[in-house]
Formats: sequence, structure tokens, C-alpha cells
Amino acid sequence: MSASDAHPAHQLECPASAGSLLPAELRAWMILLAATGAVEQRLRSVVKETLDVSHDEFLILCLLAEQPRTGLRMTQVADLLGRPKTRLTYQIACLQRAGLVARTSVCGDKRGVQVALTDKSRDLLSETSTLLAGTVRQALADSMGPDQRAAMCALVPDLPDPDEEPSDG
Repeated sequence: MSASDAHPAHQLECPASAGSLLPAELRAWMILLAATGAVEQRLRSVVKETLDVSHDEFLILCLLAEQPRTGLRMTQVADLLGRPKTRLTYQIACLQRAGLVARTSVCGDKRGVQVALTDKSRDLLSETSTLLAGTVRQALADSMGPDQRAAMCALVPDLPDPDEEPSDG
């Protein structure tokens, strides 16, 4: 294997060198960003092919999937995703036209809008979740070494060990 064919994780590793320009925290942050970028890049195409939504719209669906069936207020979604409310309004409108979310008025607040997944969206996410999880797992495996993946699994409580096979049920 030539140096250019080396595992991407080996290219991202941050040696603890005393003469390094960046402190350990920034080096670690850069590794995390690189891994996140690798996952996003792979996920974008799979999400578009399987769900026919953008990556940002997919993030909205994922956030709502973790909420009660009543959903969240638009302001909460914007805050949780760190999105401007005007951009979120456009994305929610696209998802609503696709039949994936429903918007309702908040009782007692004429300006408040609640957004929730539709049954169609829940079914679609259920059908594609194994493929999407596998895409994330593979992107992490390709962008990080085993030690880095183990460290990430230790930081994220519900993240399964990437070296273990997923369970079927």
C-alpha cells in the first residue's frame, strides 16, 4: 500500500507533538470535523436516492423522529438545529409538500406553529433506517482508525461499537 493509499484515519491522526502549532483540543476537533464531513458526504447521496430529500431536510426528519408524535414548535426545531428560522420555514414547506411533515397552529398562540412527522414519513424512515445506519457506520469506519472509533463510541452513549455487527432486532 503506497502512502497515498493509506487509510484516511492515518492521515487524520494528530500526533502529540510538543512543537505542534495546534493544541490537542483543536487537533481533536479537526479529526471530529473530518469524520463528520465524511459521514455527511456519503449520507447526502444515499438520503437523496432513498428519501428524495436534501441532507438538511433529513436532519429535520431525524430530529422530529426522536420527538413525541405531537412534534415540536418551529422555533424549537430552528434552535436545536442551529438554523435560521427563514431557512427552516422553506425546508419545512418542502417537506410538507412531499407529505413528510404536517404543520399545525399552536393552541392559544396564533403565531406559534407546531411541526410533526406524518405516518408516511415514519414509514419511510423505518424502511430506510438500516441502510442509513450502515452508511454512517461505513463512513466512520473508512474515516477513522479503530482507536478513534472506540473513543467516539465511548463519548456517545448510544453509539454501538462499529466493529460489532448490528443486531437484527
